[in-house]
Amino acid sequence: MDGFLKKTGDVRQLLVYKTANMVSLLTEYFVDKYISSKSRTVDQMQQAARSCKQNIVEGFEAGYTSMETEIKLTNVARASLGELYEDYLDYLHFHHLLIWSESNTERLNRMRQYTRTPQFASEFETLLPRLSPEELCNLAITLIKQTQYLLSRLLESQQRRFLQNGGIREQMTRARLNYRNKR
Repeated sequence: MDGFLKKTGDVRQLLVYKTANMVSLLTEYFVDKYISSKSRTVDQMQQAARSCKQNIVEGFEAGYTSMETEIKLTNVARASLGELYEDYLDYLHFHHLLIWSESNTERLNRMRQYTRTPQFASEFETLLPRLSPEELCNLAITLIKQTQYLLSRLLESQQRRFLQNGGIREQMTRARLNYRNKR
């Protein structure tokens, strides 16, 4: 029987989820080590990083019946990263550290290439304690930008799927008419 419910898989296998999870883990490590526990910034950064990852999961799950909710939650994930990105830039600025995109493009390019390798994924958690605050911030910024790119691509894909298939009501009506016509 033709249906209207979207088949889902395991969101944790998606690259966008994996990079968002790395941003979340890195942020937990960073605020624990470099931000005073009395600062509101700790909660803000943790919540922004967590919001991104959790909204990817929630959007993926909500997409089972609602493309509108899926798209909205994917965009919330993307917006949360924008907030977190600003927090890392602020830290670099207030501590007079370098933002590599402005000052050290060679080092930034090496980092970008490294973060796309399987070696990076396997070494990620053991790498964090070896990095300085400047390196951690620039790594976070790199991963945030990569995740934002992946979320933008996901939003484009969701848009195409919506334009091709319509929303849940359209799909339900189409499925019901097909079912009645086959009887």
